[in-house]
Amino acid sequence: MLEKIAGIEQHYEQLGREMEEVGSDYQRAAEINKERVDLEPLITKARGYRQSLKRVEEARALLESETDEEMLALAEAEIEELEPKIEQIENEIKSMLVPKDPRDDKNVIMEVRAGTGGDEAALFAADLFRMYTRHAEVMGWKTEILSANEIGIGGYKEVIFQIKGRGAYSRLKYESGVHRVQRIPETESSGRIHTSTATVAVLAEVEEVDIDIPDSDLHIDVYKSAGAGGQNVQKNSTAIRITHIPTGMVVACQDERSQLQNKLRAMSILRARLYAMEEEKRRSAREEARRSQVGTGERSEKIRTYNYPQNRVTDHRIGLSSYNLPGVMEGYIDLFIDELSTRDEAERLASSGFDEDEE
Repeated sequence: MLEKIAGIEQHYEQLGREMEEVGSDYQRAAEINKERVDLEPLITKARGYRQSLKRVEEARALLESETDEEMLALAEAEIEELEPKIEQIENEIKSMLVPKDPRDDKNVIMEVRAGTGGDEAALFAADLFRMYTRHAEVMGWKTEILSANEIGIGGYKEVIFQIKGRGAYSRLKYESGVHRVQRIPETESSGRIHTSTATVAVLAEVEEVDIDIPDSDLHIDVYKSAGAGGQNVQKNSTAIRITHIPTGMVVACQDERSQLQNKLRAMSILRARLYAMEEEKRRSAREEARRSQVGTGERSEKIRTYNYPQNRVTDHRIGLSSYNLPGVMEGYIDLFIDELSTRDEAERLASSGFDEDEE
């Protein structure tokens, strides 16, 4: 590990020299500065690690050469104090050395769709949407609906929304998959428990520079916006439907009063979906021989059950349950996200080549 650290420190110092020589190329200066800022926490941790190793080495040398009992006791005490700290710093550095998902700092576009269960599934989709917006509030993030297909009783056939906040994708990416609810619908007179589902897709927001979509790959339809029940709510044609010809992917937006705004929103969703598709292809190629313990996040994978009669929420990927269902539905889902994140990091550490006795 010390060799890896040394190589990164050399690169950090090289960036410092490049910064001094960059002159008036402000774009390059900004790129260098960002890379240095990203590396600084690791560099600081590595220097502290090396200093602690040196202190332990000096204390051990003192034990071999010193005869004074007081000095020997001080050396032993220092070793006893430093060794657990060194182990902790090692684990922190290993975690920092594991390649991070480049999308982790991105904003997210979330898509919640009603699955099996009719109106009850649409109501559950609305509950999930509220859960995520409440979680965003708790985290200090901003939420904005991009597109919504509502039903008359307060549910959603589909709702697509954006969450803006630092690290939003790193936290919410584990939410992709099939969510299942077991409860007695309000309309059920016999009191029978129904099972319904909704699918959640979490996409990293993608800038135009991150993915190029030629105009020739797009077919754009313009039409009049429609409200719940299909009635026209706009006299002008402001709704946009974009078809990505190579994949057949279709995105429609009609919630804005401006055709331009609807087009911008539709393109944002399309870019995120296409980027996610390419990332999934790369991930599959990298991990064909290794399945992640925390699940792939595929939409077909049942990841969590919300059981109302038992006041229980269970994440099936990690076998973790919470018996505070009302709290979870109010957005307090950190219990699951933290454990999923920890398992994911442990898996990435195991596959990164770090051995238990590596120094």
